[in-house]
Amino acid sequence: MDTRRKNSRKRQAILEALCATREHPTAEMLYQQLKPDYPELSLGTVYRNLGVLAEEGLAVSVVRVAGQERYDATTEPHAHFVCRVCRRVMDMELPEGMEQVFGSLEQDFNFAAESCAVSVTGVCGDCRKRQAC
Repeated sequence: MDTRRKNSRKRQAILEALCATREHPTAEMLYQQLKPDYPELSLGTVYRNLGVLAEEGLAVSVVRVAGQERYDATTEPHAHFVCRVCRRVMDMELPEGMEQVFGSLEQDFNFAAESCAVSVTGVCGDCRKRQAC
């Protein structure tokens, strides 16, 4: 039985908007961006389609900031920095040696790691400059 979902115009628009930004938007942000071009779009549709895209491996929920999930179309392993002041989410490279951690998990515990979510919270450079003034 074929369990693939048919690709809808709205889902494609959500994915394209997500791929076009490095801002790690919330569902609400994507909804506000797409609503002018898709007046029939609902916030629930955006949430549902983000879930579908995540299930299909085309998007990931990377971190929760101020109670809202932030999404990313970059699905390769990488880390995130979250500014606690402006709430911006930025990509970071995974720390060196993460592959060794995965190997150690497999060797020591027979555990096959499939993904890793690393997020660092702090204050970004822009906010630090504003706080210093």
